[in-house]
Amino acid sequence: MGLLHVAVAGSSGRMGRALLESLFQAPDLRLHAALERHDSPYLGKDAGEMLGTPCGVRITDDVSGALAGAHVLIDFTRPEGTLHHLQVCGERGVKMVIGTTGLGPEHKARVAETAQRVAIVMAPNMSVGVTLVLKLLDSAARVLREGYDVEIIEAHHRHKVDAPSGTALRMGEVIAQALGRDLGEVAVHGREGATGERSPAAIGFATVRGGDIVGDHTALFAGVGERIEITHRASSRATFALGALRAARFLAGKKRGLYDMQDVLGLQGARI
Repeated sequence: MGLLHVAVAGSSGRMGRALLESLFQAPDLRLHAALERHDSPYLGKDAGEMLGTPCGVRITDDVSGALAGAHVLIDFTRPEGTLHHLQVCGERGVKMVIGTTGLGPEHKARVAETAQRVAIVMAPNMSVGVTLVLKLLDSAARVLREGYDVEIIEAHHRHKVDAPSGTALRMGEVIAQALGRDLGEVAVHGREGATGERSPAAIGFATVRGGDIVGDHTALFAGVGERIEITHRASSRATFALGALRAARFLAGKKRGLYDMQDVLGLQGARI
């Protein structure tokens, strides 16, 4: 295919800038378009100026026009924005990498429907390390299925708007599936007051928000006389950006289908 033409949604945000920085350093990728909301103060500005490297691509809110000729759109925005971008990508035949969190079942159903027409990678966390952790959690849960209580603790910066994080929920889903449980039935989100004795089937979630924490996730398996902790700590958004670019390259050879980061890393087959 030659150069892969990549569009970036939310280009002036924290994740958007990390994506641009990594993209500018990738010789096989080219920034095709930089998208922002209609009320962004960055509209009309050169996307590279934010990083001190002008690139000739102006930030725009014209999604349909900007995606003309793009190969893939990388989206780490919010559900409402992602759904709009999803519709346009479906119409224009543009592939997507979706790292947006907070998507509900109805949103995910729309992603799956669009994936019947264009190839999409969707994952709550694009980190290669987190993808490996999910694989480890599946194995750990199968071994520790009897006599161990499961708790998931996550921490993020003060600006994060959803809780628990998409990554924490995915960790819970992986563990619940390995244990043959329905996460919707056994999840416990926070505890306060006289909660009573813990249910052995419960999977607990604890959330911390503060400062500039990029993202910490720990799955705790607590037994009698021991505990096992599997932890991932992100110190830079670059890890998510590099994973997203890896996902974009993966999509270059796909026409349609819904994939996640385990597919990108060759750990499992396509969803559709």
